[in-house]
Amino acid sequence: MSSEPKTYEGLKQPVVDINKDKLGLIRSLLPKIPLVARVALFHILGLSEQSRYLDLRSEITTAVLRAYLSPSKLISISASQRLTIQDVEVKGRIWVSRYKCPAPSDRGIQDAVASAIEGLQSPKEDGKPELKMPKVVGVEAEWQGYRAGARRETRLPDISEKEKYDEMMKEVTTPATILYLHGGAFWLMDPATHRPTTKTLAKMCGGRCYSVRYRLAPQHAFPAALMDALVSYLGLLYPPPGAFHDPIPAEHIVFAGDSAGGNLALALIQTLLEFHRQGATVLWQGEQRSVPLPAGAAVSSPWMDITHSSPSCETNASHDYLPPLTTQLAFEPTRPHCAAWPSTPPRTMIYAEDALVTHPLVSLLLAPSWHGAPPLYMCTGRELLADEDKFTATRFHEDGVPVVYEEYEGMPHCFALLFANMPGGKRCLEGWAGFVRRVVDGEKVQSSFTLIKAKTLDEVEVEPQGLRPYEQQEIRERVERRMRLGWLPEGAAKL
Repeated sequence: MSSEPKTYEGLKQPVVDINKDKLGLIRSLLPKIPLVARVALFHILGLSEQSRYLDLRSEITTAVLRAYLSPSKLISISASQRLTIQDVEVKGRIWVSRYKCPAPSDRGIQDAVASAIEGLQSPKEDGKPELKMPKVVGVEAEWQGYRAGARRETRLPDISEKEKYDEMMKEVTTPATILYLHGGAFWLMDPATHRPTTKTLAKMCGGRCYSVRYRLAPQHAFPAALMDALVSYLGLLYPPPGAFHDPIPAEHIVFAGDSAGGNLALALIQTLLEFHRQGATVLWQGEQRSVPLPAGAAVSSPWMDITHSSPSCETNASHDYLPPLTTQLAFEPTRPHCAAWPSTPPRTMIYAEDALVTHPLVSLLLAPSWHGAPPLYMCTGRELLADEDKFTATRFHEDGVPVVYEEYEGMPHCFALLFANMPGGKRCLEGWAGFVRRVVDGEKVQSSFTLIKAKTLDEVEVEPQGLRPYEQQEIRERVERRMRLGWLPEGAAKL
């Protein structure tokens, strides 16, 4: 593997020395020893609420993550990005083949996405926000698959990326192809950070993952990441010359993602639905192409409202490692400025221009309809995003879309990615991958809404009618009120 650093949206992405990285991790954990001791004591004595749901290691992990994500002093946006997009050397039971889908020379992607954005704009709003369409660029992704014959320290062979892809395909046993969009609040992380999860999903469904290295905000605001997701999907359906893969039928593809990546996966679904409503095709690599819907969408803790307007964004804070918005805003003035942030011209949100925050492709809770969408799998916990996930699952169900909804008692945000080896994490990954297998196999999906109890993993059927935390008009009013009051902590406290 080359040791030359690669460029990732203007940031250097060095290959990490694992041993040095471990030493740095140990040094960063030393100040957290008192916190670890206190959490361990309360857990052992049964005095913490989380001890009812989490094992000791998981509760400590959640507490330490919460401490890291709620520091008294922040570092710059650019510095944070560099920490989470380091190119760790690939080792172990995983194939990774990097491929870059070239940008088309025409404006087909820009025109199609602009038309979808305009078509979904609320007619009630006075005027339309100025839409700054980014350029279409070539989009890199990682083909990832399970490598059965490797050991923990086995490196990738010194062969071309195409040859790595061919070796991966020798171990693929089903046509399942997961187009994966990683989480990270739209401005952090990378396919490399999510390799343990994508590798596991690929192994469990016998297929492969196409994990997209989409452009990150704030350097590239909405709809840049959505455009990259669309380019990636079209590249799978209609591969350009030089692609590693043959054309992949839509019925073999499942969109997947976690957190912000879950938002992007469902935003791409909503974009395709709008194409279908308009009867539109997309000019792609010189040809007008229809864009069929995939076999399904499978998301973990999707971030459906970037304004954090749901009640659970405050009430579930003690169960999550994500800091509530008020905590984030309290420390935001300490964040050093950098070339990426604050933006020029200034805006409030990292991901999108303020005028587009309430757009249905940004805050997907406000999407007008999910009618015609493919089957949905969603897993969530007792986390900040719980209410918006419940609302989304019930909206899909009410619009006639088959939904497999799994809520894991007492679990934090995207817990299966963190606790993959604990029973609840294993159960979640099995459900996630099992859904992918079923929809690709063409099985009819029956809607189910299930609460999975902590520790025992007992399954309790939940009625979707009682799951919905609020009505469409109520959440719209909360989002709009959030925007009117501004983002200062005292404004948020009035909600």
